[in-house]
This record gives sequence, structure tokens and C-alpha cells, in this order.
Amino acid sequence: MKLRIMLFSALMLFIISGITTAQDDAKSASTAAGWSESQQFSYILGTQIGTYSKKSELEVDVELFAKGLDDMVKGGELAMSEAEINIFMAAQQQKAQKKAQAEIMSKGTENTRNGLAFLGANKKKPGVKETGSGLQYKVITQGEGAKPKATDKVKVHYSGTLIDGTEFDSSYKRNQPAEFGLNQVIKGWTEGVQLMNVGSKYEFYIPSGLAYGLNAPPTIGPNQTLIFTVELLDITSP
Repeated sequence: MKLRIMLFSALMLFIISGITTAQDDAKSASTAAGWSESQQFSYILGTQIGTYSKKSELEVDVELFAKGLDDMVKGGELAMSEAEINIFMAAQQQKAQKKAQAEIMSKGTENTRNGLAFLGANKKKPGVKETGSGLQYKVITQGEGAKPKATDKVKVHYSGTLIDGTEFDSSYKRNQPAEFGLNQVIKGWTEGVQLMNVGSKYEFYIPSGLAYGLNAPPTIGPNQTLIFTVELLDITSP
């Protein structure tokens, strides 16, 4: 009984997550056909599960799918035990995780290669300097205020892009400066902002090893070299 409830709950969560759009799309056709709510739900249920099955690498046996659905809904004896189902689902989850990890590693290797090529060419450009860690920067405006320490909290305006120009973050667009401790951000920021005087505006070119590495957010991607334009507005606390 516990297994039935878990499987049915998981199925319903999946259906509910996608049912609104599908119901809107199917509304005119189902209404024209004179379908009842139960008939509409049944059809939509099939479309949602069908969409999910298309994303799977495994072929769906429609007859066995129908049998499994019938056994679950009508309370019949399941052809697979709870242990068998759990083992199978765990194996599929592990397989999906390995595939996702392999894709991240492959994309990370590509991004590393592109980033190194970019940095190699960028450091030859006028005004670009490189530190011992590999961080590159260019002074756009040199301020005359104090320099922060790694333990300080600072207020900045900034924008961040990938090396292809794709912007992934911007305090300018939010019209709200960011405030944070320099020891709470990526290494490239911690090092770079300490080079700045309050009132300065720098552009930083941050290697992946000083950024997010493989564990970057999806909006950035693994092992990306990042470009940040940063204005140091103030040191708000030591």
C-alpha cells in the first residue's frame, strides 16, 4: 500500500506540474468533442506521460504501461515487487546522474580550452595586467579612496558576462548596488576588489579556477572564464 501511495503521489506531482498548459492547449479541441472533465483529464494525463517518455532513452511498451496503470488505479497485484521497483529506479537515477556529470565534464573541458585561449590573447591587449594567480584586470577609472581588505564589506555596482558577451548578472539592471563581504565571494572578486580604491571602476577577466569552476550555476556553465565590470562605491564595514 505504501508503494502504491508513493508512486501515485509522484505521478500526480508530475501531472500537476505540467497540466495547466496542456489543459489550455487541449481545451478547445476537447470541448468541441464534447468530452467530460474526466475524459479531458484522462487525455491530458496521457499527453503528459507521453511527453515524459519521449525524454527517456528507454522505449515505452504501451501494453505494459497500460497494465501498470490499470494495476495501480484499480488496486491489482503489481507484477514487480517494491524491492524490484526501488532497485530499478535507483539504477536509472544513477545512470542519469552519470550522464549529466559526463556532460558537465565535457562542456567544462570545452569552456576551459576557450577560456585559456581568450586569456592568452587578452593579456596582450593595451592596459591589461595580470596577477600571479592568473587574474587579469584593466583600470577604467582610478579612484582615490581607501582600498578594502579581504575581511571588509563593500558596496559595488557591477555587470558580469561570459567571454562570448552573454550577460548573466547586473546590479545596474536591478538599479541596486550589491553589498557583501569580500571573503564571501569567488576568489577572483576577493583578490580583484582589493586592488581597487573606492571610486575606481575596473574590468576583471577571471579564469575558471578563480570563479565557479565545475560547480557554476546553470546560467553560467562549468569552467567558464568570466568578465566583470566593477565599480567600488564604498567600504561599508571592516
